[in-house]
Amino acid sequence: MGNYRDFHRRSIEQRDDFWAEQAKLVDWHKPFGKVLDYSRPPFAKWFIGGETNLCHNAIDRHLAARAEQKALVYISTEVDQERSYTFRELHQEVQRVAAMMQSLGVKKGDRVIIYMPMIPEAAFAILACARIGAIHSVVFGGFAAASLAARIDDARPSLMITADGGSRMGKAVLYKSLVDESLRLAKNPPAKVLIYRRGLDPTMPVVAGRDVDWQALAARHAGAQVPCAWLESSEPSYILYTSGTTGQPKGVQRDVGGYAVALASSMKLIYRGEAGETMFTTSDIGWVVGHSYIIYGPLIAGMTTIMYEGVPIRPDAGIWWKIVQEHKASVMFSAPTAIRVLKKQDPAFLKKYDVSSLKHLFLAGEPLDEPTHVWISEALGIPVIDHYWQTETGWPILSAVPGIEKTPIKFGSPSFPVYGYELKLLRESDAAEAAPNEKALVAIVPPLPPGCMTTVWGDDERYVKTYYSTFSKKQVYSTFDWGIRDKDGYYFILGRTDDVINVAGHRLGTREIEEAVSMHPAIAECAVVGVADPLKGQMPLAFAVAKAAVDDRKKLEKEVMDTVDKQLGAIARPRAVHFVTLLPKTRSGKTLRRSIQALAEGRDPGDLTTIEDPAALEQIRNALKEESAPK
Repeated sequence: MGNYRDFHRRSIEQRDDFWAEQAKLVDWHKPFGKVLDYSRPPFAKWFIGGETNLCHNAIDRHLAARAEQKALVYISTEVDQERSYTFRELHQEVQRVAAMMQSLGVKKGDRVIIYMPMIPEAAFAILACARIGAIHSVVFGGFAAASLAARIDDARPSLMITADGGSRMGKAVLYKSLVDESLRLAKNPPAKVLIYRRGLDPTMPVVAGRDVDWQALAARHAGAQVPCAWLESSEPSYILYTSGTTGQPKGVQRDVGGYAVALASSMKLIYRGEAGETMFTTSDIGWVVGHSYIIYGPLIAGMTTIMYEGVPIRPDAGIWWKIVQEHKASVMFSAPTAIRVLKKQDPAFLKKYDVSSLKHLFLAGEPLDEPTHVWISEALGIPVIDHYWQTETGWPILSAVPGIEKTPIKFGSPSFPVYGYELKLLRESDAAEAAPNEKALVAIVPPLPPGCMTTVWGDDERYVKTYYSTFSKKQVYSTFDWGIRDKDGYYFILGRTDDVINVAGHRLGTREIEEAVSMHPAIAECAVVGVADPLKGQMPLAFAVAKAAVDDRKKLEKEVMDTVDKQLGAIARPRAVHFVTLLPKTRSGKTLRRSIQALAEGRDPGDLTTIEDPAALEQIRNALKEESAPK
């Protein structure tokens, strides 16, 4: 470990020199005068006074050397389509969309909400925002109208960009109708909505004066030339909303310069992606992985990036490996849930294609269990690197760093703290550092390295209160995850400390789901917990108290699930809704969610001396027995 350990130590002890070196990996229009301004803890500003642009670093700077190299390859098994764009063509398309946005009144600093499926036009829109200095906020296409409206009201966008529809498992998902409903619900709707028509919703309604047709506007801006807006390093690049323990989503705000440097550095040192190679990341642009490692990271590195619309088992379970073979992908990035899905399929699909171009497979989004890690490593015969990070950090916190040293992989472990992160495992009781193999809170000593969130959009106070207030006498960034470190220094992530659950890599606040369940008129109160799920990592499970006796439980359960679908989207639908007459609470009225979760997972519910009525817990036990009984 000598090499990497020394490298990591230098990143902490000689922070300015270290990051000044990494900053050479990107182009600066104006050099920075100071590496770090940490005069107002915990707020960190990186590369002060430097001016750069994410779109320039992703596209323009590659035109001299690789204009005719493929930059973006779009593959859809949903609509059976494939399109590719060279760096020169991508440059043209992004300038055209930038001109379209400007014609609709979008200026530097304006927010643009992008609610789109996995199509090239979504990438053009994201990069066009970066080009003109507009702040994009991409919302995952699986979110329902109410969730979208909450994000609109927080970001106050001047423009919304959407499509008539997306497709999942061959079934059309009508985006525009969701957008229309969200704009009816929103208090601060944008003046214009730009719509890309895919032909998936022939009867799509249009609002005169507000809705603008993408194709018609694009025709008027063919050949447009729009220069990059040079932004000071600390100016915001985008907002990405993430679930919190309250119903109000948090807008993670990212900067420009620090993010560009972190991505360029991680592409070289962690992912080992070289200019001219191909990266295949199976995420969605609505998540942070899609931002960092479908759009910006690979392009900044001069790589070809693959944008895939589809699922891992359609048309069959070999589709991803077919893509790797056909495009000679050298780096692949996916999620443990997807690998667990593939593990259930015929293993012959893995042997059918030549995946020898792959140097590494990276997995992130939720804890990777050891059996799945072993299975995919043996099946592919290449290093499979589990790594751990968050929407808030924008790039990995824990990972092997093969660009510095090829350390042995320990199955089920995301290895070591990434350079720039001063990681601590702190006891919840006294904030003291934990001993080897002792479960404790995974915390980061600030300042956070470049690329991490700079604040919560429009709410500095919430940023400090949410992330830095776990301990009264020690200001550290809390990941809200439990972890342990073994005697060899390898870390293992054990799950959340708060009320956020991780469903197939997607973070959902239990409070959000509780609020959605409670919107059904028959429900008086409810508790939602995340329980372990062999495929998705975790699933929400709801326990609800009805206002009156329930005659038809199955009917009411379906109605409640439909309510959740309508409020948050199917992604948040509970595994089951159990009806009880009271919830287990302390005498002071606090719901014992951890005890409910423990029972649901077959564990000891812990200290129950403060429980108000033990019969409440007995009802939970009986409901769970009913669920597991053979039907």
